[in-house]
Amino acid sequence: MKISIQRLNDAVHMEAINEDGITLQMDGNEKIGGINGGFRPMQMLLAAAGGCSAIDVVGILKKQKQNPDELRIEVTGDRVNVDTYSEFKSIHMHFIMKGSHLDEKKVSRAIDLSLTKYCSVSKILEKTAKITSSFEIVE
Repeated sequence: MKISIQRLNDAVHMEAINEDGITLQMDGNEKIGGINGGFRPMQMLLAAAGGCSAIDVVGILKKQKQNPDELRIEVTGDRVNVDTYSEFKSIHMHFIMKGSHLDEKKVSRAIDLSLTKYCSVSKILEKTAKITSSFEIVE
């Protein structure tokens, strides 16, 4: 796996490019010279955790014939300062799924399996952050 990062201006606006040519823009806030032109790196960590878990959950549910019609995850994180940097102390993922055919027990189990066994991003982040989840099924 390889990611290339290129500075886009004379500030801190960056673009990451993966091996497939897909791009993602990163930036800092205005206090550190950013222009708010992309995700901040810590926001990307939350997005990566949510995306990783979403992929797992959909895969697990599809195997159980429980494919949600819609899926949204709201990921929140609280940080704590450690020496010269900050890290997440807690992360919460709230899954919102649409589908009248969804079994709550299977949804709960899929989320649990993702966060405790399969999601590589969550497994890395759990070393410093307590990761919790909740879900709701809407019609």
